[in-house]
Amino acid sequence: MSVAIKVEKLSKAYHLGQFNTGTLSNDLKRWWALTRGKDDPFRKIGETNDRTTAGSSNIVWSLKDIDFEINQGDSYGIIGRNGAGKSTLLKLLSQITSPTSGSIKIKGKIASLLEVGTGFHPELSGRENIFLNGAILGMSKSEIRRKFDEIVDFAGVERYIDTPVKRYSSGMYVRLAFAVAAHLESEIFIVDEVLAVGDAEFQKKCLGKMNQLGHETGRTIVFVSHNMASIKSLCSSCIYMQQGRLAGMGETTEIISQYLSDNNRTLSVDGIIPATASLHGTGEAKFVLMLVKNQDGEPQEEFYFGEKISVEIQLAVHQDLENVFVGLHLLNIYGEKLAMDVIDKNYKPISLKKGLYSFKVFMDELLMPGDYSFGLSVSHFYSGSDIDYIESFSTLKVLRESVDKELDYPWPTVHGYFQPNSHWQLEKIK
Repeated sequence: MSVAIKVEKLSKAYHLGQFNTGTLSNDLKRWWALTRGKDDPFRKIGETNDRTTAGSSNIVWSLKDIDFEINQGDSYGIIGRNGAGKSTLLKLLSQITSPTSGSIKIKGKIASLLEVGTGFHPELSGRENIFLNGAILGMSKSEIRRKFDEIVDFAGVERYIDTPVKRYSSGMYVRLAFAVAAHLESEIFIVDEVLAVGDAEFQKKCLGKMNQLGHETGRTIVFVSHNMASIKSLCSSCIYMQQGRLAGMGETTEIISQYLSDNNRTLSVDGIIPATASLHGTGEAKFVLMLVKNQDGEPQEEFYFGEKISVEIQLAVHQDLENVFVGLHLLNIYGEKLAMDVIDKNYKPISLKKGLYSFKVFMDELLMPGDYSFGLSVSHFYSGSDIDYIESFSTLKVLRESVDKELDYPWPTVHGYFQPNSHWQLEKIK
């Protein structure tokens, strides 16, 4: 099978602050060196792109010494935390920007969808933007005309096709942009996490289309997402980025497991939540501690099946809050939310005065054997806007060995993640 994308020693550095060297003669020396394909003689040794610490250099390496190959027809996912270099890598692969050093060899025509509305003109209608965006992506006018009805039908914007796109919602924007890119006759399709803007139904439709493109037409897919379930369903292989470097590459399930394990390793012995664990929020309150405990109140990471599990959470409230909602999320190994628990089962909001609060959650449901993690959220009840949101933190493993050593459980026939707290009745009717 031929290689579609080959990346060797790929690095990308960004200057913080001024770009010039300070003198005209040095600027000319830099220009002459770069013109001849030589290294920049004034480039300083920089630092890795670690957003959690302050740097001392004015050079930041967004990518450093990346090597990989992707074969034609393969579907590759790219995962990593914010700031890991995923989007920079896609821009380099899409030839939007140039590498500082290293090389990229690409065989085939590329269609890329990196940002919502890229290549769209807000004053033009949807119809006009299909032709404009298609031309930017390399489609001929006859090719666009031939596929116009398919594009409009897939995007589901027929009613508004002659309306200026400045009046479109962000979801409609991405629907139309994806539809144009997906119908381009290209060998390589590159998609950043713009699909998160669309609704769940359209995301499913997009994933189905990318699956079809990969399996039926043999198109090479490169897909960046924070949704591990989407990566798992679409991609057979995966690239894991960490602080601008390649941290792992291989079979999707193994790489996702490595990523989630590394992501949750920030948990200290005493359960302190670092500020960097927050995905987003307003700062009005911050989760500062989370511990998974056994029935004796001792921190624990591995549990026997049937063993009682509790979670202790501490929330620092920095200003008085009215009508807020605190939630504990249970996630599987792929980051999918399995359940959300709340302090009030009637879903009533609570008020919290400024101070430090402790929440203790005692789980009655029996978790099936497997690996899990927890997420946390505190949000304004009526608007739904997050005050603090921890996507995934504490890890938890439930073993196949039962807390009751006498239990003979048919593990091969077990499905699902937890045992419902239900009541069955058996009655013979004949």
